[in-house]
Amino acid sequence: MPAEGGKTDMERIGLFSEMEYVTVGDKYVSSYNRAFNEAATKNRQMLPGGSKALSALQAGYFDPQFSRIFEGEGYINMNQVRRRAMMEEAKKNITRAFIPSSGGKKPCGLGSYYGTIGGPIPFFSAQAKPKDKYEPPGKNLYTNPGKKGTGYGYANVTIGKQLSHSADFYDEAKVNYKKHIEDHHRLMKGAPFKLNLYPKDYFDVNPYLFEKTLPPIKKEVKKELLSGSFKPSSPGKKPGGMKAGTFDPYPSHSVEPAEVKFRKEPVGKSEKIFHPPNGPKSRPVESIVALNVKRTLNTSNYKTASVQSY
Repeated sequence: MPAEGGKTDMERIGLFSEMEYVTVGDKYVSSYNRAFNEAATKNRQMLPGGSKALSALQAGYFDPQFSRIFEGEGYINMNQVRRRAMMEEAKKNITRAFIPSSGGKKPCGLGSYYGTIGGPIPFFSAQAKPKDKYEPPGKNLYTNPGKKGTGYGYANVTIGKQLSHSADFYDEAKVNYKKHIEDHHRLMKGAPFKLNLYPKDYFDVNPYLFEKTLPPIKKEVKKELLSGSFKPSSPGKKPGGMKAGTFDPYPSHSVEPAEVKFRKEPVGKSEKIFHPPNGPKSRPVESIVALNVKRTLNTSNYKTASVQSY
């Protein structure tokens, strides 16, 4: 329908004409029954002759005739090619090749310098080197012979002088200890403290000791086993909308008054339940990186600070 301005809906949208409905009136075909490739089921298709096995015949190749690469060329002798290359290399030599006057000489024995370039080496000569004249050392020091004796119980047989005798009291340590004990008892004010209780160990000697008399041993009463299996008098009853299948009869109806059973009484301050106060609540914590940035970058240096310094 035309709008108030005189334009149709198609003109306002910007389309030249309405889209065609191509599938109007077509028969519905399910996606399960539809072929995957409809073009493969219509008209003639390409029919290959099958794969061919590789053999000595021409049937296994695409070309109808085998084509040679070096067809119509002359025969080349490889020995002749090598000789020509050797002659070309020989022309590059200015003079003849170096030939030594004679072959290498072989040594004729162990320690012989025959066949070497440098000849004998004086450092490895077997001749004796000149030495200084031998001068015998001087005589040893002569002393008096050692005195006989082990030193224990013999006088004047040691290097040092004889020790002088010094008198020592035999029971001096015993006398000093006795004086120390007497001084200790003199400083004490009274006799040692003793308890009137009988000394006992930390734990009883027998951990299973029981002072009370034990009760008499109970005899086990043997239960008599029933000889036959239990059989009910009659089968169970089915509930048919009543209490026919229960052990007890149907209970009688009891009228209950519509009253409040429990009433809340006002509780005093002393009878109130103790409720502990709430614990400390967590607070948001600032990260260490942001804290370091605030410390280094403040209101006094934010204009002169650079990014590279951080």
